[in-house]
Amino acid sequence: MTFSIVARDREGRAFGVASCTGVVGVGALVPFVSQARGAIATQAWVNVNLGAVGIELLRTGLGIRSALTSLLTEDRGRDFRQVIGIDATSTFAWTGQKCDAWAGHRERSECVVAGNILVGPKVLDVMVERFEHAAGPLEHRLLGALEAGYAAGGDKRGHMSACLLVGAPQTKTAHNLRVDHHPEPVRELQRVFTEAEAADRADAEATPVPGGFDVYRLVERLSQ
Repeated sequence: MTFSIVARDREGRAFGVASCTGVVGVGALVPFVSQARGAIATQAWVNVNLGAVGIELLRTGLGIRSALTSLLTEDRGRDFRQVIGIDATSTFAWTGQKCDAWAGHRERSECVVAGNILVGPKVLDVMVERFEHAAGPLEHRLLGALEAGYAAGGDKRGHMSACLLVGAPQTKTAHNLRVDHHPEPVRELQRVFTEAEAADRADAEATPVPGGFDVYRLVERLSQ
């Protein structure tokens, strides 16, 4: 009963997940992100190890396809799982044959969307369209895609929680937000996101501390 998008920015330096579902606390189970490596969303009959271990495999240098294919091969419940992922160069999507209808996924070069117990495939189609035609930072594009899926009907049993998780060279409050229980979770997530962005701008203007380190250059150096 969840619809999600995983994506990277056009430079391949930021990765993120946005999700919405009809039960409480989607942000606690579905999204997994590595700042330097990629993003994963695990849903349907959730196996959080697909996300947690999948991200660790990405950090070892394994690609998203190899990482998630290997994990699903060992997962006896894979027919009930739905998992999508993205790294700097490739994507992955799996919808088990026993996921509740309507269930499916779409893969594109910079994003993957998936959902189960949806009102229909149009939910995913409009999410892809919104993301691919949107401009601006990754977090804005992810939220736009989630809003499009929500407006198209989303989860056919209703909606209760939503989340946004982004890994980028510069971490912001607006990159990690959750609405765990709300009658209109995507709209509430957008409201919280607007407040978080305002706080991030105020902090950037008020704080005289210089930026930290470039995580991508550090990872490259440490992996040599």
